[in-house]
Amino acid sequence: MAFDYREVLTRAWQIIWKHKILWIFGIFAGCSRGGGGSGGGGSSGRGGGNGGEPFSTDPEFNRQFEQFFEQAGRWIEQNWWIIIVFVVVFIVLILLTIFLGTVGRIGLIRGTFQADQGAEKLIFGTLFRESFPYFWRVFGLSVIIGLIFFALFIPIILFGVLTAGIGFLCLLPIICLLIPVSWVVMTILEQANAAIVIDNLGIMEGVRRGWDICKSNVGTIIIMALILWIGSAVLGLVIALPIIAIIFFAFLGLAATSGDVSTPIWIAGICFVVYLPFVIVLGGILTAYVQSAWALTYIRLTKPAGIEPTPSSSNA
Repeated sequence: MAFDYREVLTRAWQIIWKHKILWIFGIFAGCSRGGGGSGGGGSSGRGGGNGGEPFSTDPEFNRQFEQFFEQAGRWIEQNWWIIIVFVVVFIVLILLTIFLGTVGRIGLIRGTFQADQGAEKLIFGTLFRESFPYFWRVFGLSVIIGLIFFALFIPIILFGVLTAGIGFLCLLPIICLLIPVSWVVMTILEQANAAIVIDNLGIMEGVRRGWDICKSNVGTIIIMALILWIGSAVLGLVIALPIIAIIFFAFLGLAATSGDVSTPIWIAGICFVVYLPFVIVLGGILTAYVQSAWALTYIRLTKPAGIEPTPSSSNA
């Protein structure tokens, strides 16, 4: 029986449009997809990269530079508790992001399955609670995949840094190979998550089921992946265009302003804050649609007349 791509894509839209509560779970799921990190570098406070020579030949500039670091050091000594609070808040936000992202993915899969089985109404609290029995399995699978990629990429990065970038050129073929491999792994992960939630499987059972589905339906999975990846990339770019425009015009304003340079920054900041809720909502809808389409793909390939699983923690 041929796989009906149009039916899956249409049905996914019908489900998330009728059950708009899934948009919230899409926003939650987006938390774990767009995570970022920060990094910093250090330099000697009194010397540049020229054998300890000053940053500038201007004595006044050097004096102000040293004074800034002295004041910063004193401020840290006097307000060390603020640093600790900031670190604690940062860690709490990371944990909250992981929790909501995992619950969001589970809620979308379960909500899609229930809606596809004929549920007339999806209740947020019910879906939220029903996500807990699957939480550690879905989260554990994400951790395993993350550790695998970490183990693969960190040696490459270290080798490239230690060889002043030459290592990146030498390992370029491996890096290029890892990109499609990561796509394959993410596709299997989508089907494995659906298997864990819809069929109430354990982590390894879910991975095997996801692998079997992808292996047995290579053409179907590739086409669906291309449709969803390319489509979501294009729509994501469209959603981000206003932000790109805000940044672009802010730079133009800074370049053209000869007086108060804070005005373009304030205008750009206000525009960004006004548009941010739209980005969050539209991103949540897009995430909900993509996740719903992947869940329906699993359902159509495994159980055209699926049976509602009973949540259980026995496979956790």
